[in-house]
Amino acid sequence: METRYETHPTHFRRLDSQEIRDEFLATGLMESGQLKLVHTHYDRFIFGGAVPAGGPLKLENDDSLRAEYFLERRELGILNLGGSGKVTVDGTDYSLDRFDCLYVGRGSRAVTFHSDAADTPAHFYLNSAPSHKEYPTTKYTQSQANRVELGDQEHANKRVLYQYIHENGIKSSQLVMGFTELLPGNIWNTFPPHTHERRMEVYLYFDVPGDELVMHFMGQPDQTRHLAIRNFEAAISPPWSIHSGAGTSNYRFVWGMAGENQSFSDMDAAPLDAIR
Repeated sequence: METRYETHPTHFRRLDSQEIRDEFLATGLMESGQLKLVHTHYDRFIFGGAVPAGGPLKLENDDSLRAEYFLERRELGILNLGGSGKVTVDGTDYSLDRFDCLYVGRGSRAVTFHSDAADTPAHFYLNSAPSHKEYPTTKYTQSQANRVELGDQEHANKRVLYQYIHENGIKSSQLVMGFTELLPGNIWNTFPPHTHERRMEVYLYFDVPGDELVMHFMGQPDQTRHLAIRNFEAAISPPWSIHSGAGTSNYRFVWGMAGENQSFSDMDAAPLDAIR
């Protein structure tokens, strides 16, 4: 598990492109036969990917957590972005097709990831946050997620949100998780942009086709920078930063948040005339 530390916004302004990538971009998260995690010091959030190809993968504890097992003081959200598979939690199997989500509550001791077929492996995307209360392990299919339509074709930001783990969906201590898809002919996400000082956020971009990319914009509204992001790469967004992107094609991205509250609408709008 890799560790990333916090960056002060005034320090962020002095970073060059490679330094911004080193601090805020996570790559190689979906490697065949591997489970990779990134531990950020923004709200102690952990994210990563598990692609069980040659056999099952186990969610191992990491010494940096100083815990008896990974979920001793944590909760976990899992979204399958690949072929069908299953997640075994303390001996109970949960089958997950593409876009199925599983919440695993605090106190779960053993979590193992499996693919149904090695040639079309599951791609499990993981989000984890500290937890103060035990909630039951719960599965949602895409049809059970709260579907929200946003944007319009005129502004090239027509998109659909699927909310899984949130205050009116799967219950959690603080984790919020879901994904957004940009409809064909649309490229802008989360625009106009916003910040939320009470929560951090991570975007995992996926279904970015071929050699296409997404230009992800971050930073304080009057001091923006960018990350060029490819398929299955993730951007860490501090609470003081906007998090918005424009692609060379339409795409999807998973958003995961943790922090002071779970209110999806708790945003501080960044007016377009303030963006620099």
